[in-house]
Amino acid sequence: MQILKAIFQLLKPYAKNLPNARFSIAIPLLISHLVLSNPIQPSREYQLKAVFLFNFTQFVEWPPNSFSSDQAPMVIGILGTDPFGSYLEETIAGEKINGHPLLVQRYNNVEEIETCQILFINVAETNKRELIITRLKGRNILTVSDAPDFLQQGGMIRFFTKQDKIKLQVNLEATKTANLVISSKLLRLVEIFTPKENS
Repeated sequence: MQILKAIFQLLKPYAKNLPNARFSIAIPLLISHLVLSNPIQPSREYQLKAVFLFNFTQFVEWPPNSFSSDQAPMVIGILGTDPFGSYLEETIAGEKINGHPLLVQRYNNVEEIETCQILFINVAETNKRELIITRLKGRNILTVSDAPDFLQQGGMIRFFTKQDKIKLQVNLEATKTANLVISSKLLRLVEIFTPKENS
């Protein structure tokens, strides 16, 4: 598969840090064993995050009415500054999920978002980010960011770095409100955020 070849190329510099060189299960390997170089190069960081975004398409279930048809594209959107360059398109090239071809779309503002399944939000201003999340409530869109306060604002998945590893934190209340189901295989590998514990 193209995606496995891409993952192998992305992780090759880190192979010495891995218990083996088999990259057949992308998310568990990335979360459990990926050690980032120090200092990290932003392009390398977002190459890896692009692979995570691809994997979310396989570990999250959307309601059938999220798509206009059985062949409609599954859209990974980027709102705000695009940190991925061409990496995200390269990662998803030629891939389909349950018959839906993957497509990347970029948005300048939340009003432009029509059909979208995954949205990476890269907006620096806290107030703007909070407004975006509020505007997206009630829609079947998996929101993702690496902003520190993203989950407190109602976002769903946050990238963060711990001990030089890329980790995930998930706000299950937000995903349930959007009628999104995250696979237990993924949930076993993430930190669960709950507003009561983190208020």
